[in-house]
This record gives sequence, C-alpha cells and structure tokens, in this order.
Amino acid sequence: MTIKSDNPNIKSIKHMAFAVRDAKTALGAYSKFLHVPTDTQLIDYPKSKNRVALFNLGGIEYQLCQSLEEGGRFDAWIKERGAEGLHHICYEVENIEQALDHAKSQGAQTRICQACGVHGSHPHPEGYVAFLDNDAGGIEIEFMQVYTPEELEKYNEYKGI
Repeated sequence: MTIKSDNPNIKSIKHMAFAVRDAKTALGAYSKFLHVPTDTQLIDYPKSKNRVALFNLGGIEYQLCQSLEEGGRFDAWIKERGAEGLHHICYEVENIEQALDHAKSQGAQTRICQACGVHGSHPHPEGYVAFLDNDAGGIEIEFMQVYTPEELEKYNEYKGI
C-alpha cells in the first residue's frame, strides 16, 4: 500500500502492531472473520518477552503482540488504556535520518526501543528503526529504513544468522 503524502520520504506502511492480551485468541478472530490462515505461526521473542502472530492482509503486515510477562510493553499499554488495540504503525521510509530530522524539526523526540534499549536509529532484523516519543492520537510512530540486500547480509553475518 502506497501512502499519498507531502513527505516523499515515507514509502508505505511496513506493519501495524496491535497490543493484545492473548495472541492466539486474537488470531482466532482474524482467522474466523478475515480468513487469516489458522496455521499462522505464533513466535516468541525472548529478548523483548513478547509473543507475536504475524500475517499479511491487503499487502500490510499485521502483528498481534502479547507480553509474556505482567507489566511488559503491551500488557502495560493495555492496562493504561483499558483495552486492546492498535499500538503502533511502522512507516517504511527512504532515509531514516531524514525522517527523524523532519520529525524533530516539528518537535518530536525519539523513544527508547524497548527490545534493544536504544534511542534513535539503530539496526533491527529487517532494517534500521526508530520510535518517536510523540504519539499520534494514542498510536505510537515507528520509522524503518529496510535494509538493502547487502545491508541485510552484513546484519545477518554480524548476528551469526
């Protein structure tokens, strides 16, 4: 899905992450109502202590995110708001530093990446990411500059993948 925007740096929505109490239960609803495959894998991420169901609908990746321990990122978000819901939208950008510079010029600040403990742009499995500390109507904003094939190869070599 391509976004029409005055900011040419934004390429598309990379993914939408939903905070849920139980990823398997939430996946059941998506399977029932939207024909998401029932065998969609639930992935546990020990570093960030999350369980995630990943699937695509309409060309956009959906992430159903469950904290694996009380007080975790998504559990705390649900408790704060009193309901499950859209946690953040990740926008794929052409150049993450330019996207951050623009956002900062408009008063934004970066938020710590809870999985990595890093502020600002930093490497992640799919690309360079950064989170804004300023949300948009309760929805967090993430930027991702997807790796080139060469950058992905370097990242995987570095991580021993």
